[in-house]
Amino acid sequence: MIPHEEQRTVKWFLLFFYIILLGYDFFYYYLFPVFIAHKDIGSPSNFLYLTYIVITILIPVAFYLNKVNKQFLIKYVFFTSYLLITFIVDIFSYYGRGDSYITGNIVEVYLILSLPLFINLRYFWMVSLGITIKYILIGIILKASYVFIPIILVAILSIMAFFLLVRFQGYVRAISTSFDNQLQGIVKGVIATLELKDPYTRGHSERVASYALLLVQELGEFSKDEQKSFYYACLLHDIGKVHIPDQILMKPGKLTKEEFEIIKSHPGVGADAVKDVEGIKECICVIRSHHERWDGNGYPDQLKGEEIPLLARVTSIADAFDAMTSSRSYRAAMPVEEAFQRIIEGKGSQFDPILVEEFKKIFPAWVEFHKKYPWTKEWELPKEVEL
Repeated sequence: MIPHEEQRTVKWFLLFFYIILLGYDFFYYYLFPVFIAHKDIGSPSNFLYLTYIVITILIPVAFYLNKVNKQFLIKYVFFTSYLLITFIVDIFSYYGRGDSYITGNIVEVYLILSLPLFINLRYFWMVSLGITIKYILIGIILKASYVFIPIILVAILSIMAFFLLVRFQGYVRAISTSFDNQLQGIVKGVIATLELKDPYTRGHSERVASYALLLVQELGEFSKDEQKSFYYACLLHDIGKVHIPDQILMKPGKLTKEEFEIIKSHPGVGADAVKDVEGIKECICVIRSHHERWDGNGYPDQLKGEEIPLLARVTSIADAFDAMTSSRSYRAAMPVEEAFQRIIEGKGSQFDPILVEEFKKIFPAWVEFHKKYPWTKEWELPKEVEL
C-alpha cells in the first residue's frame, strides 16, 4: 500500500475504532439498562476500566509511530494491545462466576470487517485467528459455553472479509501494474532525453541506482514499494543537468567558479521538475540532496549530518563511487579499490559514518556488479524491486 494511503486509512480506522468501542460500552452499560432492560447501570467489573486506560495510552504511541513513518505498525499495536487487555479483563472479571460470561464489544466485528481496507493477508490472519483463539481460551478457562456464539460469528465474518480482501488485492495489483508501466515509460523517456544531451548520463544514472538499491537493501529498513520509488528517484538524480549548457557539461578541463555555480544548481532544478510525479515525489530528497555532505559543505542547502535525508546520504555514496570508477571527458576511470579507499577516507566528512560501515559490507556486491555491468544493454526495472 502506498505510504500516504496507509496513513489515511489508519487515521479513519482509529477514529471509528474509538467511536465504536466507547460508544458501544456506553450504550450497553448505561443506556440499555435504563431505557430497555430496566436494570442497574454500570460496568459488571471495575477491571473493564483497564481497557480504557490502555487504549488511552495507545494514542501517543500512534502519534509517535506516525511521526517516524511507521504507520503500518499502528494497526498491529492497537489490535494486539486490545486483544491482550480484553482477554485479561474478561478472565479477571468472570473467573469463578460459572457460566455467566456475556461480555464482548461490537468493535471486534468492526475489526474483522475493516480487514480488506489494509489489503494485508498477514494482518487478516492475525485478527481473525487472534479473536477466535481469544474466545476459545476464555471458554476453556471460564468453562463458558457462550463463547461458541462469538466464535461462529467471527468465522462467518472472516470468510466474508477474506473474499473482499482477495478481490481488493486483485484490483490493487492491476492498478499497480498499470501505474508501474506508465512510470517506467516516463523514466525511460527522460533518460533517453538526457542521453541525447550527454551520452554518459544513462549509464551513470543506472549504475548509481543499482549501487544505491543494494545498499538500501543491506540496511533492511525499507519496503518493496519504498525501494522501487527510491530506485526511480536515483535514476533521475541528475535530471536537473538538462538545463546545464553543453559547453559546461561536456567541458574537458577544469570548471571556473562561475561554471561550477551553474553545475551546483542542477539538484534544485531536478527536484522542482519532478516534485509532483507520483511514485517519485516520496523520494524527491534523493534528487535535491545527493550532493550534500556530512560536514555541511555540500550543496544546494548546506545540510549537515542527519539533517540530510537518509536516502540522499545513500545516493551520495553510490554517486561518488560510480563517478570515480567510470570514465569522464576529462579523466579515465580509477580502480574500484582506489575508489573504495576514498569512500573510507570520506567517512565523517563527506559521507555518513554509519553508512560507510554498511558500504564496507556491500562493497563486494558493488564490485561484482561493476565487473558484470553490460554497458550497452537496455534499461529495465530490476527484479529485486518488482512486486
